[in-house]
This record gives sequence, structure tokens and C-alpha cells, in this order.
Amino acid sequence: MTKTCSWHVLPLAALLLGSCSSGAGGDKAGAGTEETKKITGRTPFDPVIGIKYYEVKRRFSTGLSFNELGFQQEPSWIIRFKSRDTVEAYSPQYDRMQSFYLHYDHGDVYNFAKEWFRIKKVTKDSLVFQRLHLTAREISKDVRSDVNLTWYAEDYISKVLKTSVEKLQEPTRADTLYIRKLAEKTNRNPDNRDSAFGARQPVEFIPVSKLIKVARISSVDKLLGKTEAYDYLFPRYRIDIAKAYADFGYDFSAVVDAKGRMHLGTFHTNFPENQEPRKKTLTAIIEVYLTHLLEVVPGKTLGIPHSSEINLSVTGRKNSK
Repeated sequence: MTKTCSWHVLPLAALLLGSCSSGAGGDKAGAGTEETKKITGRTPFDPVIGIKYYEVKRRFSTGLSFNELGFQQEPSWIIRFKSRDTVEAYSPQYDRMQSFYLHYDHGDVYNFAKEWFRIKKVTKDSLVFQRLHLTAREISKDVRSDVNLTWYAEDYISKVLKTSVEKLQEPTRADTLYIRKLAEKTNRNPDNRDSAFGARQPVEFIPVSKLIKVARISSVDKLLGKTEAYDYLFPRYRIDIAKAYADFGYDFSAVVDAKGRMHLGTFHTNFPENQEPRKKTLTAIIEVYLTHLLEVVPGKTLGIPHSSEINLSVTGRKNSK
């Protein structure tokens, strides 16, 4: 069985908006409050205590692993109910199972490992939980709680299905068809930011001249809730150009289409009258420097090239050696 799993859940809302808040009551929940109930009676997990489960799929309510932004739900949890009030989850940081207190809130809502779940199915072969996002003590009714996680028991995978965790975790044919449909849409509007989407294999720049250097800049900031997914949804690059026509430094975005062509995206100016001159300058930087000094490999998802938006910090130095 794989040991590359993480016990962190990465739904789009958590990725974009940070950690969940606490709450309780009605269609609410209360992690860490006096309203969170101790488990004293029989629980749905009693019959499955001691069974190790591997997460094999994580889906939106559409049944897909991807959404229109290109964000991919990736199954990663390994869990085992150790006792009536304790759950073990695999931590890649420590390369072992770690124990978490199992909190019961109300109805079928539970909390462990700093995440909220609605229990939808519990059998000795499989588990299905809905991941819940809380805002101001309320369970969100939007995409932030639109995530279903499915686990299979270790013995069920090896002895009944006779397959591997890695095979079960692979994207489906439906995922491929969906990405192909999104890619075809970007091909009809290759420079359109609205149809571009995040590439799981982000744009790659290969310098063809010693006058230019490129570095990927990570956007991961766990304290701000920015997970590893930020690096493919919002890829950022630093580009340094030597022997430029003048000293300059600009931050802007660009849409890179399926053929590797770059189109100016968004940029900021302090004064409206600078909008058009700045646009001309940035377009010239793309066409004169970036297009000729770089080989641009378009972003891909499931091996399918498509338009994706990237963020650039471009610096030029006139007197660089």
C-alpha cells in the first residue's frame, strides 16, 4: 500500500479561503466548544474499529475530480478508528499514523484532524464522508461543502478488488472527457482569461539564450491557508533579462495557450492615463524578449495542453553582463 498520502484535505474553498471556523447548533457545528458532545453511546464506527481504510476517490457532487477552475480533488487520507473516540490518520511528515480525538456534534456530523465531516456510509468494506466547511458556525451550503470522500478497507482492496490504492486513485474517463471539453473551449478563445484554467502540469519556460533566467516561485503559505495546489492554480515565475533596452520591473499576468503563445493578461497602474502605454510596453516585452528568448511549453492537465493563466515578475537590466 502507498505511503505518499497526506491527512490534509484540500477542497477548493479551504485552498482559497483558509481553514474552517468553529460553530454549533441546528445545521451548525462546534469544534472545540462546550457544545461538542463526548461520545458516550454506540457510534456508527463501532463495527469498524481497527480496520485501516485508504481514501480511493474524492469527488465533487458532479462525480468529477476536477472543477471548472482546474482544481483537482486528490484522495490522500489513510485512517483507522482506533477506539470509540479516537481516529488514527497517516501523517507523511512523521511517516506514521497519528491519533486524533473524535468529536461528535449532532446528527451525523463529526470532527477529527481539524476537519468536519457528515457521515454518509460506514461498512467494513468502505466509508463515504462529506467534507463540511464552516463559516461563522454555519455549515456552508455551497462548493465549500461539496466534497465527498470515499475510503476502501485494506483487505477489500487487496483480497476482493485485487488491485492497488494507486490504481483506484487514478482520474476516471469522465475526468478526462471533462478536461478535454474545457481544453476545447480554451482553444476557441486562446487568449481569454475567462476560459483559461489551472494546469496540473504548469507552463514551463526553457531559456534559449544566456540573456534570460527563469525561476518558479512557490505560492505555498500554510499559515494563510495556501496549500500546494496554489502552485498549479496560480503559478508564478520570476524572469530576469540582461542587456535590456532599459532598466525596468513589472508584475503582470499572461495567458499561455495550447500552442505556447503568450497573451497579455492583467496588470496594474496607479493612473488611468497610463493604462494604454503600459499595455504597449508589456506587450512589447512579451513579443520582443519572452517570445524570442524562451521556449514556452504550454500547461497541461491529464496530458492535454490548454490555455492557463500565469503570473510574472519580469526585470530588465540595461547594463547587465
